[in-house]
Amino acid sequence: MHIVIMGCGRVGSTLAHILEDKGHTVAIIDQSPEAFRRLRGGFKGRRITGFGFDRDVLVEAGIEQASAFVAVSSGDNSNIISARVARETFGVENVVARIYDPRRAEVYQRLGIPTVATVRWTADQMIRRLLPEGVSSLWRDPTGEVVLAEVQTDPKWIGAKVSALEEAAKTRVAYLSRMGEALVPTGDTVIQDGDVVHVMAASSDIQRINDAVSQRPEEKVE
Repeated sequence: MHIVIMGCGRVGSTLAHILEDKGHTVAIIDQSPEAFRRLRGGFKGRRITGFGFDRDVLVEAGIEQASAFVAVSSGDNSNIISARVARETFGVENVVARIYDPRRAEVYQRLGIPTVATVRWTADQMIRRLLPEGVSSLWRDPTGEVVLAEVQTDPKWIGAKVSALEEAAKTRVAYLSRMGEALVPTGDTVIQDGDVVHVMAASSDIQRINDAVSQRPEEKVE
């Protein structure tokens, strides 16, 4: 897929290289042409000089065909403004912004804009959010037999009760991540758009569980 990155600092350039190595096309925006020196010599993506919240600059970067947008410049305001333009003007659903101020990050999380905050950790977290690849393990017990994992649910589960998902996957949902906050669900909790489902289960069962929830439910529970 095509991904647009705003900010060619250490995180932006690291992301650009990782994403390109994974076979994706990349366009990277920075207001300083000197910033592109951080990119390796063989980088094949587009380099666009300008501001990431400028619509013409975003169009030049291919935002209209982009599957994801990342804002990792050095300015919180620039990151949030550009993230909102990408989502609200161009309809890019997969948007992530880096925010230095944790108090502001919490506010934007509540607005539905995923934010991550500091260089390799930031890059790893963004890759996980941008390129969900099934099961993402968050914790394992010392024996390795029990795991807390994030699973990727089919969008058709939106509107279904957690109890229906648990029955289909033969597991228990540990918690949901909703608008940046953790929610311990009951059986009657309804899965909403943007919810991230976390399960606690035996390691040997995780792939089976992910396979079950990654398919559309046979019948939603009203």
